[in-house]
Parts: sequence; C-alpha cells; structure tokens
Amino acid sequence: MIILGIDPGIAIVGYGIIEYKNSRFTTLAHGSIQTPAHTDVDVRLSMIYDQLSELISIYHPEEMAIEELFFNTNQKTMVPVAEARGVILLCARQNGISISEYTPLQVKQSVVGYGRAQKKQVMHMVELLLKLESAPKLDDTCDALAIAICHANTGNSKMRGYFNKDYYATRKN
Repeated sequence: MIILGIDPGIAIVGYGIIEYKNSRFTTLAHGSIQTPAHTDVDVRLSMIYDQLSELISIYHPEEMAIEELFFNTNQKTMVPVAEARGVILLCARQNGISISEYTPLQVKQSVVGYGRAQKKQVMHMVELLLKLESAPKLDDTCDALAIAICHANTGNSKMRGYFNKDYYATRKN
C-alpha cells in the first residue's frame, strides 16, 4: 500500500510518501510544498493543488493520511490553513484516494507509543522506522512522514475504527 502523509498548512504543506508492504516501510519521497508569503490566498491554494496533483500522478498513492486541524495559539492562520486543508482533501478525493484523519495525539501514540511525546522523540522514531540517514530538516515534512507511519500502523488494524472518525459516523448503537 502506498500512503501519502500530509501535514497541512498554507505556507508549508509537509508530505511524506511511503510504501507499507509485509510490515515494512519504504520511503518513496518526502518534502514540502511551499507557497510564498504576501501572495493572494487563491494563488497559494492553486499552487498547493497543482503540486499535490503532480505528486499523486508520479507516486499513485492509494491512501492519504492527513492531520486534523489543531489550533491553540495562532487563530489568525486558522482560516487559510483550513482552506488549504480543504483543497488537499478535494485533490485526494478527485484522484480517488481514500482519506483518513488523525490527531497529533494519535500520531504520537502510534509512532512513539506515548501520546504526549516531544517533537524530538517523534523525529527520532521516524528516522529509525524509515531507516533514514537523518530526520527531515523541516518539522512539517517529518510530521507528514509520522502521519503516514501512523496510518500504516493503524490503517489495517482493528484499531482503525478507534482512530477513524468514519467509525463513529457509521456505527449503530
């Protein structure tokens, strides 16, 4: 299974593309889509869509794992980031890619084993699990890889229902 992990943003969209096969990870690509500051939001959104579409056409991911929005301090960027996230979800849907969403707590729990893990711990585990020479320099890229790993770890397990919001929407009591 090829998984596209996404850490959404308006200035920087981190991405990580991994293949998960026979309980083993292979890193296919990782990096970021960056949009210039002081550019109209509609232009930035178009840049994100176009570059993400190009990645999808190259790597043909079957599934996308994306981080849920979480804002605790900078409320000013909330709307543009939400708009970018919407464009990312639309791009995945239009390309027939199934989408799963994970909270930062879920990602840390899956990758490190502790939901309150520090950023350095997550980076270290991403490096180890993917057998990278070093962790990616950008936090957004490392986070995207961690999100992809989280999906690989939970996407096909019985835990998926607990991590995926669709479980609660379709569950009958």
